[in-house]
Amino acid sequence: MKSGRFRPGLKLKGAVLLALLLATVLAVLSALVLAGIRKDQRTELEQSFARLADAANLRVRQEYLTVETTDTAAFMSRNGQRLAIDLGEQSGMAVTLYDNDGAFVGTSLPIQSRADVSDALTYTARGQAAYITEGDQLLYLAPLYGGDQRLGSVQFHASLADQHAFYESIRRLFLLTGAAVLAGGFLLGYYYVRRQVSVIDRLNAAAQQIGQGDYLTKPSVRRGDEFGELAVGIYDMSEKIARSVRQLTKEQEKLLATIARLQELEQQQKQFIGNISHELKTPLTSILAYADLLEMYRDDPALLEQAGGRIRDDAERLYALVEKALQLSAMDVYEFETHAESVPLRPLLENAARRMQAKAAAAGVDLETDLVDGTVWADPDNVMHMALNLLDNAIKYNRAGGAVTLSNRTETRDGARPAAVISVSDTGIGIPPEAQSRIFDPFYTVSADRSRASGGTGLGLALVRSLAEKQGGNVRLAASGPDGSRFELVLPAERPGE
Repeated sequence: MKSGRFRPGLKLKGAVLLALLLATVLAVLSALVLAGIRKDQRTELEQSFARLADAANLRVRQEYLTVETTDTAAFMSRNGQRLAIDLGEQSGMAVTLYDNDGAFVGTSLPIQSRADVSDALTYTARGQAAYITEGDQLLYLAPLYGGDQRLGSVQFHASLADQHAFYESIRRLFLLTGAAVLAGGFLLGYYYVRRQVSVIDRLNAAAQQIGQGDYLTKPSVRRGDEFGELAVGIYDMSEKIARSVRQLTKEQEKLLATIARLQELEQQQKQFIGNISHELKTPLTSILAYADLLEMYRDDPALLEQAGGRIRDDAERLYALVEKALQLSAMDVYEFETHAESVPLRPLLENAARRMQAKAAAAGVDLETDLVDGTVWADPDNVMHMALNLLDNAIKYNRAGGAVTLSNRTETRDGARPAAVISVSDTGIGIPPEAQSRIFDPFYTVSADRSRASGGTGLGLALVRSLAEKQGGNVRLAASGPDGSRFELVLPAERPGE
């Protein structure tokens, strides 16, 4: 087992930091307070000694003014001892007197002080006070005056033991307080940081939970501070990721469905390519050959010419559609060129109905029209192709004795631009509900047997939808049931932008 180097955690670091901050603040405050105490003690001593010096000067001046001599040295020599005792009793301190020459003249002490005060006497000779500190003892020296003349110096003996003891007690108090604050600060900091770290742990656990794909149902922490804002942010992020994942899953499902659909279309396309030549090209070749034969026998020139022309027109149109269907099978795109213009719709639809009359009659279906005047903005050839394909579908999948109705109208919905609606309804077999969403897909047929029987290839409605979209319109199954179906082709009635 490998032993790693100890790495303090955030709890310990935070606690130590807080304790150090508190200790630093306490140390600074202690130093300032102790310095203030020492300064106050010194100031108080100086003021106290200054008052004592003033009182001593007053006493000595009174004594000096009552004698007749003006010799300061003689006055201090004769009266120094007595004055020192009086001043000691008056001040409550030990007092020593010196003359102007710094010579000892009297003291209230039982034993004469042996301290070297020569430097301090130099200051008093200039009229200044001075003091000397030796351990717990303080000597304060001040000049003495008798009127306008300087008589000498007075020395007060004071003990600093009480002040030093007070200072030391305060210092010890600060040390003990500092130790207590350091310990308390450490414990408080550890407790506080531990609480914060527990919040961080919860946020970290929430992030790991999101990373594992288990998204949050609520914020992991509810607080009114930055941690709370961070928890809400993580929760919002989790929701966005969850939505994105759901969307990606849906897109994946759609993609898989599309792939399956494409595979199905590919299979249908292969089937269509395999039989399209037999189903369409061979009959078309026969029609073209028959048209050539009709031209050779003109017993009824007018009839033969009319029939031959129509056969050739239909054959050429269907042959072109076969070529385009083959191109569609190879490229899976529509490449029809369009030349849109304003087209009178009624004569175009009447022409389409006439072209399908023969097929309707052969199938035993009655083809009717209910047409009104109107215009459409589209390629007239494409409109013809779409109308013929819809009519062809309605005839092929109708019943014997049934009917097909071709109608048109112009409508405007919800303030949109006017649209031309071409409607083809039949009384046929209808379209099963499960197949209605796919009838416009290329190569799709509702039933292979029905398609073979009717000659359908699953291309007609796909071509109609493609051509309609190229004209800026659409085609839809408006209704379908046991009584028949109705398809509606919607195209712009006028040029877009006008």
